[in-house]
Amino acid sequence: MVRRIRKGIYFGVITMGILLGGLYFFQESLIFPAQTLEEDHLFQLQSPFEEGFLVTRDGARLNYLRLKAEDPRGIIVYYHGNGGSLERWKDLTQPFTELGWDVLVWDYRGYGKSTGERSSEAMYDDAQLIYVKALDWYSEEQLLVYGRSMGTTFATYVSARNSPSSLVLESPFYSLKSLVKNKYPILPVYRLLKYNFPTYSFASGVGCPIRIFHGTQDRVVPSEQGEALWREFPKNSEFILIEEGGHNDLAEFSIYQDRIRQILR
Repeated sequence: MVRRIRKGIYFGVITMGILLGGLYFFQESLIFPAQTLEEDHLFQLQSPFEEGFLVTRDGARLNYLRLKAEDPRGIIVYYHGNGGSLERWKDLTQPFTELGWDVLVWDYRGYGKSTGERSSEAMYDDAQLIYVKALDWYSEEQLLVYGRSMGTTFATYVSARNSPSSLVLESPFYSLKSLVKNKYPILPVYRLLKYNFPTYSFASGVGCPIRIFHGTQDRVVPSEQGEALWREFPKNSEFILIEEGGHNDLAEFSIYQDRIRQILR
C-alpha cells in the first residue's frame, strides 16, 4: 500500500514537472499566437489607408497601417490583442474611421510582417515608437490611445509616459502574472512567466481621462481583472461593465456603441 502511494506521488511529481516544463518552453506560442504574413501580402480595405514600416534601435521592422477618415478629428493609436495580425485587426478598427478618426494600428514583433526578437522591454519600447509616429500627423491633443486585451498594457504604458487626450481600454488585465495565477491557482505557472506585463504599475502615471470596458462573461480576462486595474487609476477614470459581454464581442452591445460615440465626439 505504501509502495503504491509512493509510486503515485512520484508519478504525480514527474507529470507536474513535465507539464510545467512544457508550459515554460512553449509559453511564447501560448502568449503570442501570432499570424504571420508574407512580405508581399497586400491589404485590402474599404477606406483609404497607407502602409509603412518603422525600424527600431535593434533593427526590428514594425509594420503599421494608417486608416484614414474623410474629415478626421484626430487619430486613434491602437494596440491590439494577442491573436491574429493586421489582416484581422484592420477590419476591427475600420469602424472608427466612420466615426471621424484616423487609426494607426500595427503588428507586434513576430506578427504579420513585423520582425525582431521579442522581449518585454522591446515591446514596450516599440509601443512608444508607434506613439511617436502618430505625432508626425497630429498634435498630441488629437491623439487617443486605445488598447484591447494584451494591448492594454502597452496603451497604459504610453499614456503614462505621454499626454494623449484620452485612454480607452477594452478587456484589460491587472498584470499577466495575476491573470495566470487566477487561472491556475494550484499550479505555480505564474512563477515561470518570462513576461509579467504589469499594467497596474503604469496606472498612477496616466493624466488623461480613462474609460475601461469589460464584459461580465469574459472567460479570457475576467472582469475582476479590469475592475482591479481601474482602482489603480486616478479619479478621472470610468469602469463600464457590460452585462453578458464576452472577450471579443463588446462592440456588438449598444452600451459600448453609445459610449464610444460619446468619447469620440
